[in-house]
Amino acid sequence: MALDDLQPLGSHRCLLGESPLWHPTEQVLYAVDIPGRQVLRWREGADAPDVWPQDAEPGCVAARADGGLFVARRDGLWTLDPSTSVQELVSAPPYDAARLRFNDGKVDPAGRLWIGSISDAREPEAVLYRFDAMRFTAEVPGLTTSNGLAWSPDGRRMHWSDTKAHRIYVADYDVTTGGLAGARVFAEFEPRTPGKAYGGRPDGAAMDAEGCYWAAMFEGACLLRIAPTGEILRRVELPVTCPTMPTFGGADLRTLFITTAREKRPADELAREPLAGAVLQLRVDVPGLAATLTRA
Repeated sequence: MALDDLQPLGSHRCLLGESPLWHPTEQVLYAVDIPGRQVLRWREGADAPDVWPQDAEPGCVAARADGGLFVARRDGLWTLDPSTSVQELVSAPPYDAARLRFNDGKVDPAGRLWIGSISDAREPEAVLYRFDAMRFTAEVPGLTTSNGLAWSPDGRRMHWSDTKAHRIYVADYDVTTGGLAGARVFAEFEPRTPGKAYGGRPDGAAMDAEGCYWAAMFEGACLLRIAPTGEILRRVELPVTCPTMPTFGGADLRTLFITTAREKRPADELAREPLAGAVLQLRVDVPGLAATLTRA
């Protein structure tokens, strides 16, 4: 994979693009711009996305089995009907919205929605929640920035990351009950150290059909493909310092879409990186896993 293989998805630039979702039935790409307070949708051949403004920062979206989307915002979990633009509150947030907001979220193989939070104060007060039977259950406390959700192809392992801690975790997963067991460190990265090159920290992630975990390394200008053993198999250099999350899409699930960020980046960096904030796309050899529709 060479940088020449990377292409931006149109001319749109996000402040902080996140949560790319290839909709398994609509066959379009959704994403959010968190500080821009927008839900975005790219249809085939369109240079610019469709935009749904939000009244609070959206952390992630998920595709609903009943149609439309879930949008996890600072002020709670909402539904969005893209055909009518109608939005409805489903649940208030399970945290103090003056201190935290929703961040990364994904749907497990059985259709349960998992959403993590992020602490505005960068304190270990964020939580990874399971939303099932119309209620939130706190499953993994003590995080600062919950990110990187992904399940193995057989659904028996669940991954998540704490971006500020520079760690990715894995646990045994019971698809029948949604229970976690044996949580352990899957991969760990060096924090920023004066005088040493910084490789970035794990942000959003995606899983491919061979069970390899693709992590976006924020401020590391790369994606890492990590084997189920935790071994780094491949490093894909990117033309932007701050990738945020990959997802697999396209009809064959072999196009890797990568959201990126430009918010609060230095002016000289942005001058060197005209693709900062773009959604990048890259063809890969191994397909990804299709997103699951929520049963909620």
